[in-house]
Amino acid sequence: MGHIISSQHITFDQIREILKKDSTMVLGDDAKKKIQTCRDFLDAKMDGSNTAYYGINTGFGALYDKSISESDLGLLQQNLVMSHACGTGDEVPEEIVRLMLFLKIQGLSYGNSGVQVETVQLLIEFFNRGILPVVYEQGSLGASGDLAPLAHLSLPLIGMGEVRVNGEKIAAEEALSKHGLKPVSLKSKEGLALLNGTQFMNAYGVWSVLQSYKLERAADVIGALSLDGYDGRLDPFHHLVHEVRPHSGQIDTALRFRLLLKGSQMIERKKKHVQDPYAFRCIPQVHGATKDTLNYVANVFFTEMNSVTDNPTVFPQQDLIISAGNFHGQPLALAMDFLAIAMAELGSISERRTYQLIAGLRELPPFLVANPGLDSGFMIPQYTAASIVSQNKQFCTPASVDSIVSSNGQEDHVSMGANAATKLRKVVLNIEKVLAIELMNASQAMEFRRPLRTSDNLELLLKDFRKVVPFVEKDRVLYKDIEAAVQFLRNYSFDKL
Repeated sequence: MGHIISSQHITFDQIREILKKDSTMVLGDDAKKKIQTCRDFLDAKMDGSNTAYYGINTGFGALYDKSISESDLGLLQQNLVMSHACGTGDEVPEEIVRLMLFLKIQGLSYGNSGVQVETVQLLIEFFNRGILPVVYEQGSLGASGDLAPLAHLSLPLIGMGEVRVNGEKIAAEEALSKHGLKPVSLKSKEGLALLNGTQFMNAYGVWSVLQSYKLERAADVIGALSLDGYDGRLDPFHHLVHEVRPHSGQIDTALRFRLLLKGSQMIERKKKHVQDPYAFRCIPQVHGATKDTLNYVANVFFTEMNSVTDNPTVFPQQDLIISAGNFHGQPLALAMDFLAIAMAELGSISERRTYQLIAGLRELPPFLVANPGLDSGFMIPQYTAASIVSQNKQFCTPASVDSIVSSNGQEDHVSMGANAATKLRKVVLNIEKVLAIELMNASQAMEFRRPLRTSDNLELLLKDFRKVVPFVEKDRVLYKDIEAAVQFLRNYSFDKL
């Protein structure tokens, strides 16, 4: 049957399952009842009404004072979807579009939006059949909902716009016909319900949270391998150090490293040095702060993905239709800017560990190659990591501190959360590359420590990694190794270590 859409809270674990390519969903009876009850209430409310309800029988934005006749309420909503499809730039990745579809379906299913059951059902058909609307990255201010991106998401509902099916871009009208589906005729408020919402920002944020959790686990494992390859000390990870400064992420990181390195011959051998550089000594503090930030941001997005974010909000039981501002993306914009900074720091400290490993210190050869001079070894992968880290610094300029007045001053403060969303994803993807480069260097360093062994867990990692990236005996083309390392990191289960 697949995932049942209901009014129950959804979790990140459920979203992981939902985003698998073969997943499907069905509209639960309780959700269907709530949607229908709200629609019936709204129809009754509009029947012969002289009361002005924003966006239902009035114009939009600065045109809120323009009344719309009852006979034109459906046309008003169709015009809204068409006129607001003004996105540009790169196409939103398909995995994000699928998440946008799911989050829009979920948000409409709480029964506070006034849409038809048929509209939600068609969105579900899109998801289940892999009919993915073509959406563009640029166009949202992150305030009146993600208007332009959600307009592109909604166009195929009325037989317009474009979609991708199995990667092929075709007209939405053609896709509907091929699948035996019919476009919906929008009723009052429906276009506004579809466009007013945070699902563009929310989808990027949820995706980034899920990926960041995997990357912070990978950063610990790779950092532990680097520490051992560098002949580092375990003292900075002693539990007593962190009990007197008990940030939870810091405590968790120190414990993780102690477990990862348990039984390592390298970590247990007597050290000639009494201190390590900060990139190793302060891993609990830096990685831990990122963990704490990630947990905070995850809580923000847990709330958002279980929320109603369109406007006006309809409350059938209380006989109320309230125009307010749940579409405003400020909570998401701030959280995404914060997460971008926190994840960028994982990359920053990772690159510094890579730099220390190639510096020819602690009995390691310069640039981690047996014949430095003739061979450049791992000199230039560090350049690549450094350039990516620098780019991340630019991406970490907060989008949420900006605001530009729109709609003739009616929408006078916006979140810019959509820009925060797209650059956060770029930061997360960049961190994946930087960690992959560190993994290449840490693995290479460990080979110069033989016959000593690291821990059983890290030896397992090395064994698996060597299947895709062999030891570098002499210079070879490395960009393919970097890409192989990225794919390894992306697909490897670090939870098993």
